[in-house]
Amino acid sequence: MAARPLTDDAAPLTAADVARGTSRLLLRHDLVAMPEVPLPNGRRADLMAVCSRGTIVIVEIKVSRADLLGDGKWPDYLDYCDRFYWAVPGGFDLSLFEREGLCDGACGLIVADRYDAAIVREPAVRPLAAARRKAEVLRFGRRAARRLLGAGDPDCESAG
Repeated sequence: MAARPLTDDAAPLTAADVARGTSRLLLRHDLVAMPEVPLPNGRRADLMAVCSRGTIVIVEIKVSRADLLGDGKWPDYLDYCDRFYWAVPGGFDLSLFEREGLCDGACGLIVADRYDAAIVREPAVRPLAAARRKAEVLRFGRRAARRLLGAGDPDCESAG
């Protein structure tokens, strides 16, 4: 008898899967997320979310040990958010964050799958300065509007 093919639920989780589950979690917490958000310092946030009060959250997604251990850029995100989270798939070795010094009090931790996520550890809140918050929320809104425009009109040059 032939082996059964892997179903979608049995396939290894990708960063897109973790982003989907994490975005659903954030939305339940009044945070609307957008993937792949370039920051003024040249970095790119895997997910950036904003709530109705202007709180900004950045989530860095890791799906493998090597990806996590090779990431030295995460402190560069802290100047652009009030809260920072790591998001990983279920089964990920969470002790790596402590052992490697990747989860000091500034970082939260989310475990996600394709459909949902849970916050394992809340991060410290580091409020942005008012001017930085205004600039980042405005950038977020304009980027979201450009993406929406591009989805409705793929020939529009300013979408992206």
